[in-house]
Amino acid sequence: MAKVLTPRAENYAQWYNDLVIKADLAENSAVRGCMVIKPYGYAIWERLQAELDRMFKESGHVNAYFPLFIPKSFFSREAEHVEGFAKECAVVTHYRLTKDLENGGLKVDPSAKLEEELIVRPTSETIIWNTYRNWIQSYRDLPLLINQWANVVRWEMRTRLFLRTAEFLWQEGHTAHETKEEAIEETLKILDIYSDFAENFLAIPVIKGRKTETERFAGALDTFCIEALMQDGKALQAGTSHFLGQNFAKAFDVTFTSREGKLEHVWATSWGVSTRLMGALVMAHSDDNGLVLPPTLAPHQVVIVPIYRSPEEYAATVDMAHKIGTDLKKMGIRVKIDDRDTQKPGWKFAEYELKGVPLRIAIGPRDLQNGTVELARRDTLTKETTSMDALHTQIPELLESIQKQIFIKAKTFRESHIYQIDTWPEFLEAIEKGGFISAHWDGTPETEKMIQEETKATIRCIPLNGIEEKGTCVRSGKLSNQRVLFARAY
Repeated sequence: MAKVLTPRAENYAQWYNDLVIKADLAENSAVRGCMVIKPYGYAIWERLQAELDRMFKESGHVNAYFPLFIPKSFFSREAEHVEGFAKECAVVTHYRLTKDLENGGLKVDPSAKLEEELIVRPTSETIIWNTYRNWIQSYRDLPLLINQWANVVRWEMRTRLFLRTAEFLWQEGHTAHETKEEAIEETLKILDIYSDFAENFLAIPVIKGRKTETERFAGALDTFCIEALMQDGKALQAGTSHFLGQNFAKAFDVTFTSREGKLEHVWATSWGVSTRLMGALVMAHSDDNGLVLPPTLAPHQVVIVPIYRSPEEYAATVDMAHKIGTDLKKMGIRVKIDDRDTQKPGWKFAEYELKGVPLRIAIGPRDLQNGTVELARRDTLTKETTSMDALHTQIPELLESIQKQIFIKAKTFRESHIYQIDTWPEFLEAIEKGGFISAHWDGTPETEKMIQEETKATIRCIPLNGIEEKGTCVRSGKLSNQRVLFARAY
């Protein structure tokens, strides 16, 4: 089954598309630019969603849900916001269909035109802040810490499964605070949650940073991000957290009576990650044999495959597979027992390798006699024979080892693809290798745009852990105080 994948070295984009489809993660739908997330892919998304939801709730956030449709007039209230999303909006103009007596079928009823067009949400700041106006009256109502799990629509012309689709799933947090300092603290707290989640759950190393003014979220005063590096050397923005200041509060007149009895506008944040993380997961870890899933995320951490030649052997090996599976499930391990008699063991091995199941246990008649099983790791493709009695200690240890090794491998790759560059010729050479380029930038949008136009590289972030360092801009030669990270990106 794995041979259906185009090799990464031959065509990385095709390898990615092959893998998403062949591993049953998703497929293109009949609606242009939209995808169908298949059950196995959605099971991974549910694992991802559940862990993030837990982290949000532990930090004091609660979930709510807001309308899919947003009145067009709402978007015009915050100038930068409407300009940032205007070209991506899907617009509802009518509310009814009618029979087409002339041509047959159905047509839009011209008499059913909406008085005001509705925008299918590309993001929810406007509808949410219009709602918050009714929820917030006093400092006692603050902070307001709300998250929403939803779908959004951004009308993309060039799409790729998970990475860029016209409709995608995500979470979007929207919070309101008494003070500027509290809002900034919230923005950075969420960035830390995203970083922790990416590294310890998805096993993807990330760099925390601040976006340049050009790359900032429309309507924000400051945008922070986590940036990851994929195996083809391109960067991927894995999550963003925005300090909105009082822009939306003023646009929608969201005020509160302060502790001093004064009427003030609240301070705001918004933040989100999406199904784009599914694409990051595939591209950061997988290989030419298929998916490589971190055990924390895998729908099935262990798959057990009985091996047999006769009905008697089938009954015996399947019985043992279920006994082992039951014991592992009691330990909280997610186990799949594949006792189908319609596929041969070799076919099953290839299927679970393609789907990235971290550990595979094979049980044959000789194993029953010897009290052993064969253990196969997905990350290293290595096998070993071990005692059945040792599984209750060995399986948790192996799953922990796999999680760590997947992260270490990805981090080692990233560290070997960060280049400190000081001259423009070196920059041009390094950008063709792929990876992050750490270089000085003079801080002007003009130079940023010039570099992007000449190399297709963008400033991914100004690293938060960067130290002040005097230098000269790699392109303009003007003075610079700090290095930034450049890369070509998804």
